[in-house]
Amino acid sequence: MVLKLTPLNPVEMLRDDEIASFLTEAYQDDDPAVFIIALGDVVKHRGVAELARQTGLNRESLYKAFNGKVQPRWDTVHRLLKALGVKLAVAV
Repeated sequence: MVLKLTPLNPVEMLRDDEIASFLTEAYQDDDPAVFIIALGDVVKHRGVAELARQTGLNRESLYKAFNGKVQPRWDTVHRLLKALGVKLAVAV
């Protein structure tokens, strides 16, 4: 018998109400790239084309913003968080 394994992507299991917690934990990491990677994973999971439509951003630009070669602009991050229904809060 051959056992076939498939890759597991935990982001695919996130419910909409868990996205904010997932991104919050990523944001709290000492490496800022962790948050950008997590946000990119959520964007891909939710659908780049749909989020591009909701945010008014270019689909190709979104792919480039999360390809790991460039840093997305704050405006892009802000629009995506808003479209995802995630509120960013600053606390002391």
